[in-house]
Amino acid sequence: MANAAQIVAAFRDVAATKSLSDEEMADLVKDGILAGLARIHGPTVQAEIDIDEDTGDFDIVVLRRVVEEVEDPATEIALNEARWDDETFEVGDVMEVPVSFADFGRNAVMAVKQRIVQRVRENERDRIRDEFSDRIGELLSGELQQIERGKLRVMLNLSRDAEAIIPWKDQNPRERFRQGDPIRAVLKKVEETPKGPRLILSRADPLFVSALFKLEVPEIYQGIVEIREISREVGGRTKIAVYSRDESIDPVGACVGLKGSRVQAVVNELGGERIDIVPWHPDPEVFARRALAPARVSKVLSDPERQVVTAIVDEDQLSLAIGRNGQNVRLASQLIGWQIDLYGSREWLERGSDLSMFNDAPADDQYETADFPLSELDLRPAVLAALSEAGYDTFLQIIDLERGDFLRIESIGEEDADRLLQLIDELTVVEGELPAAEEGDAAEAEESGSEDDPDEAPGVSDDAEEADESDDESEESDDDGDDGASGE
Repeated sequence: MANAAQIVAAFRDVAATKSLSDEEMADLVKDGILAGLARIHGPTVQAEIDIDEDTGDFDIVVLRRVVEEVEDPATEIALNEARWDDETFEVGDVMEVPVSFADFGRNAVMAVKQRIVQRVRENERDRIRDEFSDRIGELLSGELQQIERGKLRVMLNLSRDAEAIIPWKDQNPRERFRQGDPIRAVLKKVEETPKGPRLILSRADPLFVSALFKLEVPEIYQGIVEIREISREVGGRTKIAVYSRDESIDPVGACVGLKGSRVQAVVNELGGERIDIVPWHPDPEVFARRALAPARVSKVLSDPERQVVTAIVDEDQLSLAIGRNGQNVRLASQLIGWQIDLYGSREWLERGSDLSMFNDAPADDQYETADFPLSELDLRPAVLAALSEAGYDTFLQIIDLERGDFLRIESIGEEDADRLLQLIDELTVVEGELPAAEEGDAAEAEESGSEDDPDEAPGVSDDAEEADESDDESEESDDDGDDGASGE
């Protein structure tokens, strides 16, 4: 056959382009030739096909069984017809009929081409399906090929034949791309379509942020640092909770990098989206305190049955804890998986009757010291102004002052000093009175007019209690010292 070598060379080029081995390409050619024979002899034809890789010659033999009466001409031949070639044929023998590829007509050649193209496409689809099915959550890069009705069609660098798109809902509304721009996205899922598998990419899924950190932080790639939880509002803010398997490695510091280089690389890829990194903790109360970063939380109480966390913050931290349009507390709630009820210290004091629902809180938490502005006390504006002028703005700043200290402040008289001392006594829990307050009857406390109930005011203890609580607070600060880091 004159052009057989050229045909084999063309097939080899196709095999190289489609990443097929010589054996796979040979099977495709044989299957194509069998389809051509089926077009000539019938769909049930049986044949033996050999290809000489050196010369490119095809050795094609059609097999027919010798029978008395022919029922299927594609696979059978009559005995008398078989004996025209060889008189020794008997019923049941198999006759080999050689066929030349040059004898294939136009229809047969087209059948060969269509079968090979079809098989190549099927192999390509299977390869894409096998290659990407186990890569969900991985970062893929490519080039923006086309923008079609809001969808971004991407030609991947690793597999240019794979159909990959970024739907509108998986795009960052703050980003704009043009045809030909390089683009990175995370593989969200592999979708089956009538035309084969389609790769759904995303730049809006939290997996995208996780994949970027895995790329930028070697400790995450090596598995030393884990991203335990992540919550995101596309284009606005992301919170991630990280955990280190190695106690010697700070998970937050590893993600932030030297001078913020690592987190800044992720922020740049996200178009300036704010990122808060907090250390993960199994205790919901501690985790909630950290998740509300950068706001400082004064008090955290939890209800495990309802999976609700109540957080109390100072008034100057309330807007920071809530965030723009409630974004910070909303993301924190998604991060810990519990509902977070947020209160300012003023509102919390006004809701003192509701404190009974948290009687199961640990004793240390019930008498935790909480500071608050002096403006929340029942004082004359002139007294508040005088105290502010003297440098006293919060309750804990005046708690240790004596009567003489108040009288030395300009514009504060004896009645004002007595009123300040009375408020300090009312809002101070004395250590020796705690057991009596806890064990005494509530009715007796109400009749005596006592206002020393620790559940009715921010607990501030005497010197001994302050020493104990300061130790607790120092331990808590050690735990929460790395509560959060943010990058813009």
